[in-house]
Amino acid sequence: MIPELFFHDSATRQKQRFVPIDPQHVSIYVCGPTVYDLAHLGNARPVIVFDVLVRLLRRFYPRVTYVRNITDIDDKINDRARESGESIGAITARTTEAFHADMAAVGALPPDAEPRATQTIAGMIAFIERLIAGGHAYAAEGHVLFDTPSFPDYGALSGRTPEDLIAGARVEVAPFKRNPGDFVLWKPSDAETPGWDSPWGRGRPGWHIECSAMSLAQLGPDFDIHGGGHDLLFPHHENERAQSLCAYPGSGFARMWLHNGMLRVNGEKMSKSLGNFLTLRDILARGPWAGEAFRMLVLKTHYRAALDFTDAGLAEARADCDDDYAMLARAPQAGSDRAMIDWALAPLCDDLNTPLTLARLRDLRTVENAVTTGGSPTVGMERMGRHDVPEPGVAAASFREVAAVLGIAQSDPTSWRQGGLEQGGLAPAAIEAAIAARLAARKAKDFAEADRIRAELAEQGVVLEDGAGGTVWRLA
Repeated sequence: MIPELFFHDSATRQKQRFVPIDPQHVSIYVCGPTVYDLAHLGNARPVIVFDVLVRLLRRFYPRVTYVRNITDIDDKINDRARESGESIGAITARTTEAFHADMAAVGALPPDAEPRATQTIAGMIAFIERLIAGGHAYAAEGHVLFDTPSFPDYGALSGRTPEDLIAGARVEVAPFKRNPGDFVLWKPSDAETPGWDSPWGRGRPGWHIECSAMSLAQLGPDFDIHGGGHDLLFPHHENERAQSLCAYPGSGFARMWLHNGMLRVNGEKMSKSLGNFLTLRDILARGPWAGEAFRMLVLKTHYRAALDFTDAGLAEARADCDDDYAMLARAPQAGSDRAMIDWALAPLCDDLNTPLTLARLRDLRTVENAVTTGGSPTVGMERMGRHDVPEPGVAAASFREVAAVLGIAQSDPTSWRQGGLEQGGLAPAAIEAAIAARLAARKAKDFAEADRIRAELAEQGVVLEDGAGGTVWRLA
């Protein structure tokens, strides 16, 4: 049975129940990267957010088609080629490959389709011709522009007034525009700039028409969810919506719009001028743990809220991952518990509340640690509204099934912990042996020896935490 799912729809600015167009086939389109440079931290956030959304939808629906595009024709790419002397093809091929590797490193599944703008030019030209035929676009001096007053609902998605729209778009002043807010669908290319033949001369598409044409080619004029970062709400998504609804009257284009919040670094907007600009590769270079730790950091903040990246936050996220794998390494094999899984998954069904699902996973972890070490799981079970005590391994199996929807804790626990201990030369088995020796010393009331073992592990970067469920360890 499919539970009710609710997501915050940017178009209505309120939480709405998700009702797919076709319950047998859910469709989602997310704006992908412009491939002219390495992905920065802000680029990675929507990939992680919508990866979780797709994993959640696939749990409940028989088929989900996830489309994320590649923008490989853009003035930023052209500028980079001129500056570097590298060909456009070489730049886009290299940065696309890097993007794929980086997103895999943070646990993101590849999309079902990844259309590229340069492969959809014919569809863009046909799309523009429909707009002209319908009276929604016009040609002028080698350009084709969308006639914004022809669409009375323009501005409804972002909730902006006509004056706000013009100011916010930072529109280019051009004498051939009929209206200040009209935006470019096609523009001319000189001999040094990539271009394609069209009814309006040799040229290239504007940014907004690219996504409309690619989503149409992959999903048709109506699909369920359109996603992206909040910075794309206006003008990109506003313009996408306008031209798509005008080209295909009677369609709904995207039935629901989801936008993730922005990412800051140490409380400030990330920028090269401030010296706080970080690529994802900068983070991944810190160690084999960094990709999953960064994903954990992202999930600890609700997707619609602003996310502040700090080194302390990344270290805390890494410690969370360490604790998860420590529990999984200790737990015996067992079947999962459906009620536990449903309880932990429920927050995701309410606008992707990943922080609350993570909190419930911590409760499952606490329960497993308690029953595995012979302790009492009372607190964790009470939060679930239950008073029975599960068999060892049950909470861990349930944990892992829910964690799979978040895309975390899916590695081999021993390999994870070994990777984090390579520099110190410690093996997880040696740590567990030291913990057992410390426990024996405490039972013998040899507290000096117990303290010595704890201090020795601390010097090697291993922190011991004593609790009602026993002793667990994590990396400092």
